Amino acid sequence: MTFLKNISFKQGIFYALLALCCGLSIVFVHHNEQFYDRPIAEITQVAVTESEPMTDMYENEDYLFTQEITAIIKNGQHKGQSIYLTNDYSSSGAFDQEYHVGNEIFVTIDDRATQSALTGTILDLKRDQTMVMIAWIFIFTLLIIGKRQGLFSIISLGVNAVILSFALDLYVKHGSVSLLVVSGICALLFTIISLLLISGLNTKTYVAIVSTLLGTVIALIISSIVMWLTGENGLRYEEMQFLTRPYRTVFMAGLFIGSLGAVMDVSITMASSIFALYEQDPTISVKALKSSGHEIGKDIMGTITSILFFAYLCGSIPMIILYLKNSSTLGLTLSLNLSLELARALAGGIGVVLTIPISQYTAIFFINRKRVQE
Repeated sequence: MTFLKNISFKQGIFYALLALCCGLSIVFVHHNEQFYDRPIAEITQVAVTESEPMTDMYENEDYLFTQEITAIIKNGQHKGQSIYLTNDYSSSGAFDQEYHVGNEIFVTIDDRATQSALTGTILDLKRDQTMVMIAWIFIFTLLIIGKRQGLFSIISLGVNAVILSFALDLYVKHGSVSLLVVSGICALLFTIISLLLISGLNTKTYVAIVSTLLGTVIALIISSIVMWLTGENGLRYEEMQFLTRPYRTVFMAGLFIGSLGAVMDVSITMASSIFALYEQDPTISVKALKSSGHEIGKDIMGTITSILFFAYLCGSIPMIILYLKNSSTLGLTLSLNLSLELARALAGGIGVVLTIPISQYTAIFFINRKRVQE
């Protein structure tokens, strides 16, 4: 109730329009089958016809099930017709999935199927309905808590996503373009757009932009030098060998973009804190600003580096479990699955640690200039 009382008339109109857009988008994704080229079917009946235990050569136990599925085609020339499908899935669900009545699925229709008894194969689950719901929950949460900054954060995220999609498409279509150059331009645009939209045109934002770019570039240079000196010993690129492009370049580009977010967070935090101290007491000494900045940096350093570590490593947990369940040694498992993730986390950590003094002294430099001008 307190939240509703604090909403102005314009804000009320904005949230009403947003709620209308939310409702319309949810209705749309529930009835958008005609916009897909691939046939989509809605499951109406499911029956499990077979169930059997399975044990592999490593004594891993699992259960295999067979589903007989009846579905209704929702689009295309066979719209409205029933299709009969078979689905095999396991209780572990590693590479398969159990389907339920009401699920919408992408299917292929057998060429030999008759008009009265269509058969086919299940390709994948139609997930846009769930994704839209999660996206709207994220948007409303960000707007309710962040308000104006939340709105600009959403705009920034959308613009950055478009830029990244365009950059990747450009690189895929034109192999002669350097991926590191594309990544560098993207990092520059991401930094400027994100910080300007969220913090506005002010000295604090300029400090954060300069600090972010310097911290990220220096971290990348240090990582490149270390990799060159060590001959990249310990880095396992097996998971990237399916690429048709130089995987070391792809790894370095990912290193560049991956460390940008954490470095940007640290730089804006440091810049905001130091400028807040100056605005509260314009007579504060440079020594006091350095001391306060040092304490703030120590407080955020540990948490941000831990966030980087867990964010990179959490994606490897399923593969680690899979390797260990199949009797791979612990050393081989960690080496294959964590070497690149640890390198990314360490590179990002270097960027975070370097950005703290860079943003601190850059902010003090701008404050001293402001004092001279006054």
